[in-house]
Amino acid sequence: MRKLTQARWVWWLPILVAVSLVALVACQEDEEDATPAPAAAASTQTTSAAEPVAQAAAENPTAPSRGQDPMAFPTPSPLLQPLGAPEGVPEELKTVWEVWALLSREHVDRSTFNIEAFNEAAIRGMIEAIGDAHTSYVRPEVFRIENDDLYGRFEGIGASVQMRPDGKLLVVAPIEGSPAEKAGLKPGDVILSVNGESIVGFSLLEAVSKIRGPRGSDVRLLVVHLGTLDEIEVVITRDVIPLESVLVRTQPDDRFAHIRLSTFYSDTADQLEDAIRQSQSDGFEGLILDVRNNPGGLLSSVIDIVSLFVEEGLVLYEVDGSGRRSDHEVRSAGRFADMPMVLLVNESSASASEILAGALQDHERAPVIGAPTFGKGSVNILRRLENEGGLYLTFARWFSPNGRPIEGEGVEPDHEVTSRDAKKADVDQLEKAVEVLAGIVDGTASSATN
Repeated sequence: MRKLTQARWVWWLPILVAVSLVALVACQEDEEDATPAPAAAASTQTTSAAEPVAQAAAENPTAPSRGQDPMAFPTPSPLLQPLGAPEGVPEELKTVWEVWALLSREHVDRSTFNIEAFNEAAIRGMIEAIGDAHTSYVRPEVFRIENDDLYGRFEGIGASVQMRPDGKLLVVAPIEGSPAEKAGLKPGDVILSVNGESIVGFSLLEAVSKIRGPRGSDVRLLVVHLGTLDEIEVVITRDVIPLESVLVRTQPDDRFAHIRLSTFYSDTADQLEDAIRQSQSDGFEGLILDVRNNPGGLLSSVIDIVSLFVEEGLVLYEVDGSGRRSDHEVRSAGRFADMPMVLLVNESSASASEILAGALQDHERAPVIGAPTFGKGSVNILRRLENEGGLYLTFARWFSPNGRPIEGEGVEPDHEVTSRDAKKADVDQLEKAVEVLAGIVDGTASSATN
């Protein structure tokens, strides 16, 4: 009997639920069709409840009222009085000021705002809108890196890097003998993360600050090697990186001196002059100057180096944002203007290396041999900000003496020698340099740049 009762109850249950739903709908329809008298009473109650809201709205006319649905179509609330940007705010930034003023005055979470984060986000937004990979904001804690790069020494992995337009960090060249080179980093590799933290979208100096660290400590880099799609983790032990820029690669039985410049520091020209004089004393007949994998450096340094080989005229000129041109002339009388020479470059020769290549080509001073260069023709400066951070910005573009733009173009060598095998390319380029220089010395070359 109990089973029968339960079965009947289960059979009636859907009917009871349906009846209940119908009754509920009917009640709702009855409320909507209420008589005029109850409706008036409800109106009276609503007016009474709305008085505090109206008072609040009068105190803050821009705040949304309870009757509005901010998730649907918010009713615009115009300001009764203009906010009035402080004196000194440019006209084109007054809307930005208004947004900040409204957020800080009315946003529900305004008490938790991180003002420093707001500042950095606004700065980064402006820089991102420029679309220049060579302009970036430098946080105070990484501002000192620029000076460390150009003077003295630092602790890190020893790799020159550039930020690509897509926000990824590109290895231009590992410093010879550095931990980066020993770990297998090569020109063209891309670094995606440091110690598990993505650095995609970071500024150049921010990314560098993550990679650097105390001597003896390890850093984990997520790397994509050039020519592959696989992401691999590379662990590198940091060390002290000496800033040596002039490396003599001449062998005892060589006919010509082979001197490599790894970068352009303040004393590079003096070191190069000493190395050349020593090679002359040792009886070498010419110079192979090698700036392959050289990412650049100080503008004053490359001007001094060009001045060792060119007697007069332009080294380069630059044009700033207002169209104003500034010329940079040879500074000395060319101590080695008569010395037979060639210049070696590759796809990782950038910035100051390209200034050197362009000047030697345009003055027909030396043939350029190797691969087309990187193509960084921007003049950058690091400006200190009041918060002890900095703005690394492009303030001009530079051009070769004959007016050739370098930004995005690079320098085309007079004798192009390339190979997919990096080691083979290095050997073939050096052999070509010896061949061309021998032709100049022996008088079999028709001109310096053919």
